[in-house]
Amino acid sequence: MLAAPSTNYPNAAVSQPEPQQLVNWMPQTTAKFDYQPLSLALMAETLAEKDKDEIQKIGDERMDRDRETLTKDQKLLLFRNLSRAMALDRMMMRIIRAGRMTGFYHEGGLALAPGTAAGTFLHKDDILWPHYRGHGIAHTLAKGVDVKRYVAEHMGRQAGCCKGRSSYHFSFPGDHVFGSSGNIGANFGVCVGYGLAAKYKSSGQIVMNCSGDGSYGEGRCHEAMLMTANWKLPVIFWCEANGMMQHTSMKEAFPGPDISILAAGYGIPALIVDGQDVFACGEAALTALAHVRAGGGPFFVECKTLRAQEHSVGGVNYEGPIARDPELMQEWKANRDPLKLAGTRLIQEGLITQEGIETIRGEAELEADEMEAFSEASPKAMPSIEELLSAVYAA
Repeated sequence: MLAAPSTNYPNAAVSQPEPQQLVNWMPQTTAKFDYQPLSLALMAETLAEKDKDEIQKIGDERMDRDRETLTKDQKLLLFRNLSRAMALDRMMMRIIRAGRMTGFYHEGGLALAPGTAAGTFLHKDDILWPHYRGHGIAHTLAKGVDVKRYVAEHMGRQAGCCKGRSSYHFSFPGDHVFGSSGNIGANFGVCVGYGLAAKYKSSGQIVMNCSGDGSYGEGRCHEAMLMTANWKLPVIFWCEANGMMQHTSMKEAFPGPDISILAAGYGIPALIVDGQDVFACGEAALTALAHVRAGGGPFFVECKTLRAQEHSVGGVNYEGPIARDPELMQEWKANRDPLKLAGTRLIQEGLITQEGIETIRGEAELEADEMEAFSEASPKAMPSIEELLSAVYAA
């Protein structure tokens, strides 16, 4: 049973971990989204002993007690980081369309607010596994990683973070971003290992485990949630849910509207927020981080976001055999752009002027241009056979 949205937390309310009726995954209008999070890990005996109204009251009280709110400085930081991420995403699109990228690119587009929030409040020694959408630029940029070498990597340049050999893979061990994989779901097992090491060493590190909703069709996600819950590991499951698995709608692949319902089966607390609202995502990130840092074990956040373009650049924007409605895609771009929404809210709250907005966006564009120039200035990677073989550890 879904609760009415909380007046104290308009982007999320509490609901019970019961089976939910299948509904259309993606909104067909631009109306305000009122997403519902799951209850905060109510125990089985509580469910058995108390009626639903009392259970709902317990959940509401816990949500009001545990939720985090953003300060002015935190809101401005999120806006700045989102501006930077979206400017860099546009620059990456210019590069690939001009034929200057050695590999491929999965455009971030309207879906960069969740990644921005996921990275912004991490400590330098916290471990981050970025989502591949936008190739993790929002996550890493917000965490403080110097990503110009990642841009160079995409362009096949010697200054790239992997010497221009990998197309889009990255490695920033000094920032505790240790790489990624094209294997969907590979993040789950690795992040359990990161979390187990952090707990074993009492390092105080948090593991931010980011992936899309499609990755939760992998059996490894269940193993990961079971292990992290059972051992109370410091892992955040950060699901950037755009409702699409490449060309398959999630409503065809999952028996309900919310991926985070899975967390309830393992007693993992969860939130669902509007992924087009970078401030809602930021509050969810702070709430999850506070819970995990306090030793509460894993936390699940589902950010409902939008993909208004094809899966990867040059592909087709299809849902099954049918093209997705181009008018709906344009409507989303016009009315659900997270940067426009965030800027409007900051102005309404008196936290910034329109001139301040333009200054931040201009600085973000300049930063992206400087990264492009840095990459262009680096020689193209032309490693010898001997050099390539020196990096092969098994064959």
